[in-house]
Amino acid sequence: MTEAAAELPPAPGQALEVFGDRYADAVRYGELLADAGVRRGLIGPREVPRLWERHLLNCAVLSEVIPQDVTVCDVGSGAGLPGIPLALTRPDLRITLLEPLLRRTTFLEEVVKLLGLSNVTVLRGRAEEMVGTMQPVDVVTARAVAPLDRLAGWGVPLLRPHGEMSVLKGDTAEEEVLAARAALARLGVVETTVVHVGEGVVDPLATVVRVLVGESPGGVRAATRRAKAARASRRRYR
Repeated sequence: MTEAAAELPPAPGQALEVFGDRYADAVRYGELLADAGVRRGLIGPREVPRLWERHLLNCAVLSEVIPQDVTVCDVGSGAGLPGIPLALTRPDLRITLLEPLLRRTTFLEEVVKLLGLSNVTVLRGRAEEMVGTMQPVDVVTARAVAPLDRLAGWGVPLLRPHGEMSVLKGDTAEEEVLAARAALARLGVVETTVVHVGEGVVDPLATVVRVLVGESPGGVRAATRRAKAARASRRRYR
């Protein structure tokens, strides 16, 4: 059964400061999430009252740790979080929204067109199938996709040398980092830190795990083999 749409609550004062001249577009995106996003099952109706604080602003402050003028891949983008808030706050970024489900990529394409996001590309596919088919990126982002060890296995092979994953996590971020230590080392990760961003914008602060890779991100050859096998398997069963 399709959920009924709800009305986007008024924007907090911080929203205008964060989104600047793209504030009106941020409002329109929030309205789309509250309406079509709910009706199409991309976001739960209970999330609508907290769309600004928990979703739009919480994702936008990720921009605090993203370098200038880089390429970004938002893995498992879903309804466009955090990729679209990043695109609205940072026009210098070239962002790919990577999402495997058709109904979600259809929504993302509609949003990108409606908001005129010329710095955003929507790509349908799974991260593990993209290695070797898309250009490596400087930064991989994600939110609420998978535990860190599994997410790193998907995201690190998409990175350029000396690239980084900057992923939004919750209260268990430190525990996830400890649990993923061995997996991260095998992937060629040279540094992992947990930082908090959004001072004066969100409360509680947003938690970001930053995973930096070295000259030769590990797991790329194995990931390339897995990607080729996955693509071949899909072709056989079409």
